[in-house]
Amino acid sequence: MSDANLLYVRVLHGRHREDVNQTHPREDVPVTGSLPDVGALIAAIPGPSLYIGPNERVLALNDGARDLLGHYGLGQHYITALRQPDVLDVVEQTFQDGKPRVTRYLGTIGRRDATWQVTAAPAMLSSGRGILLSFEDVTAVEEAGQMRRDFVANVSHELRTPLTALLGFVETLKGAAKDDPVARDRFLTIMEREAGRMSRLVEDLLSLSRVEEGERVRPTDPLALSDLVADVAEFYRPLAQAAGLELRVKLPEAPVTIPGDACQVRQILNNLLENAIKYGRGGGRVDVSLTGPLAEGALRSDGVRLVVRDHGEGIASHHIARLTERFYRVDAHRSREVGGTGLGLAIVKHIVNRHRGRLRIESAPGQGSRFTVILPAR
Repeated sequence: MSDANLLYVRVLHGRHREDVNQTHPREDVPVTGSLPDVGALIAAIPGPSLYIGPNERVLALNDGARDLLGHYGLGQHYITALRQPDVLDVVEQTFQDGKPRVTRYLGTIGRRDATWQVTAAPAMLSSGRGILLSFEDVTAVEEAGQMRRDFVANVSHELRTPLTALLGFVETLKGAAKDDPVARDRFLTIMEREAGRMSRLVEDLLSLSRVEEGERVRPTDPLALSDLVADVAEFYRPLAQAAGLELRVKLPEAPVTIPGDACQVRQILNNLLENAIKYGRGGGRVDVSLTGPLAEGALRSDGVRLVVRDHGEGIASHHIARLTERFYRVDAHRSREVGGTGLGLAIVKHIVNRHRGRLRIESAPGQGSRFTVILPAR
């Protein structure tokens, strides 16, 4: 960056110095080579760090700082090296009063946006007072905070509608509909449905919490998977028939046993079959199949495949990548009408992860949807 451009950056951020290359009277401080001890110290710091000398130039930085800043900043004025206004302000103020400060630096790690907490602390050396800048990656903390905020907002939104309906009907039953038996029965039926919806939401939230809590502990108990699939399929057969669907089940001749948590694998089947019945209406049938054990490249070991397929409306491709997100719905209004909470596939994903398996989703409008769960056979 030229001297004119450096002056322009200063003016933009409220700095009215005539020449950023002549902002300090100590012109006898060399840019490089005079601070070997400082350079060795900065290089030994594990996190990205750099030292800005009394002449406001970068006199030392470690490899982490070079990677973060995206260029070789040694010897450059700190405005050229850092560029971001918030960081420049902190360095400027710390030079003025010698007080440490903290701010944020926005960068990238690979192709992912990252947030770094930057601490600017005065460092008094024999050559004068400089500034030590240290960077701490707080991306995970920021993402966790955003996830918590999104989660609270989503839960609040999901609970607001049934609660509002319940309060409205209670008020109506205490007033105008108090002596109307037909209206009272109709309102009580709706209230029962809305209360059931809230109950399902709470149950799914608790289930998701339990699954996430134990996700790192891989199940090892033997599970008779073929028997479990047959049992769950028989339970849902009447529901499929009531929806006008034929439930077809295809199991291998030999029993299939895998290491797994029976309750959680049952949850996988429950969620996938419920979705297939709810959203596969008009498709004629729902197919459930179990195959394996066979060599699975995705697992680098033998695995079994559990496939649930419907022949309904299907899902557009741009929705598929987000289907396992919490509260994500392709059609929010329809999902609520059929009693969906928006958490079923998120629960499936976490259970599959706990079993060290894979979940694959294939769908296209008008061609139905196929959900494939691949689980290790041993």
